[in-house]
Amino acid sequence: MSRLFGTDGVRGVANTELTPLLAMQLGAAGALVLTEERSYRPTIMVGCDTRISGDMLANAMMAGICSVGANAVYVGVLPTPAVAYLTKKYKVDAGVVISASHNPVEFNGIKFFNGDGYKLSDEMEDRIEELIRGGLKGIPTPTGSRVGKVKYRTDAREEYINHSIKQINMDLRGMKIVVDCAEGASYYTSVETLRELGAEVIAIHNNPDGTNINSNCGSTHMEELCARVVMEKAELGLAFDGDADRLLASDENGKIVNGDEIMAIIGNFLKEEGRLNNDTIVVTVMTNLGFKLMGEKNGIKVEQTKVGDRYVLERMREIGANLGGEQSGHIIFLDENTTGDGLLSALHLLEVVKSKQKPLSELAKVMQILPQALVNAKVPNHKKESYLEYTEIVDAIERLEKKYAGEGRVLIRPSGTEPMVRVMIEGKNQQEINADAKNLAELIEKTVL
Repeated sequence: MSRLFGTDGVRGVANTELTPLLAMQLGAAGALVLTEERSYRPTIMVGCDTRISGDMLANAMMAGICSVGANAVYVGVLPTPAVAYLTKKYKVDAGVVISASHNPVEFNGIKFFNGDGYKLSDEMEDRIEELIRGGLKGIPTPTGSRVGKVKYRTDAREEYINHSIKQINMDLRGMKIVVDCAEGASYYTSVETLRELGAEVIAIHNNPDGTNINSNCGSTHMEELCARVVMEKAELGLAFDGDADRLLASDENGKIVNGDEIMAIIGNFLKEEGRLNNDTIVVTVMTNLGFKLMGEKNGIKVEQTKVGDRYVLERMREIGANLGGEQSGHIIFLDENTTGDGLLSALHLLEVVKSKQKPLSELAKVMQILPQALVNAKVPNHKKESYLEYTEIVDAIERLEKKYAGEGRVLIRPSGTEPMVRVMIEGKNQQEINADAKNLAELIEKTVL
């Protein structure tokens, strides 16, 4: 049986895979595991993105929390990094976000934060899962006044906006910025923050209706944002995903600036300012080889982890780094928050643009992106971990590894959040690596049934 928790919590199609029953069980088991040594009645914060299934799952989750005697605080629609920050700010015992991040509307997810705002360890997730698989046997079932209750807060998003503004003191008057909110959780917080700092904000995809989150918009579909930046003659564009824990950008010419480039721009600026801890940036194995070359040229040490911002965070804490992230735009500023934060990423990027008085296109030249092809092979979710059990796939991977040895690399991995195996190849010739990645992905799809 596959593990319930992926790299970013529990994900699935809402109401079939991620059911209200499972959400209630996660609420009960999570409340027990996260607060088991408390001598008082614990409190857990719950927030969600704009998906139509969010209310259903959040209420089921809070029912589970209350059923074991814990209290819940519901903060409504908020970015994931806001819940992480406010969990610690409000001194509650844990936080929960109902979100499937950049995935389509039919998906949803549940991820936990401990009382310090950090994602849970594998060991703690395993304990929650063990309770659920055991049918929640032996858990407390309080009655009467010992049942938990739900409190509703409406001030949380303003707290997060104020926190974000305090981190970077700057005046954005005179800057025109296009912001794509992905019809998601940043539809208010990102726009209001930038306007409070004085920017002229042109907001697109900021009218969520519960069904349009990430639909041809946001950081996974940037065509409209890039075109709008050019049309409006804006300084740059900012693209968030559904739960606003990642950021990608468009330069003034409508060219996408990805997470690697954003980290390179900000990392070099922080190093110049003496604010980059240990002159080190933590990235994943999916980060472009050009990032490592950039680090070598500029005296920045580049540490690599396996894919997943939780693993980036673990390594950052181990070595005392304060900047790390992923090519997809999850960027962690550990001095300011405990998880990837799209709004903080945007503010740090704008800080560099303002301080250097240079267009984003010029700043992005700090690193050269080597040709890279990424193709997703769609496979049954329960089989995505077993692709190496097929001889023809193993043989094909070995042939490609020999072909690109010394002048590129081949990286194959199951997605932690979707029913896919991701095929990534780097090399010198874009057409060649595109074809090889496509062929391997098709082989995986055809074989893993």
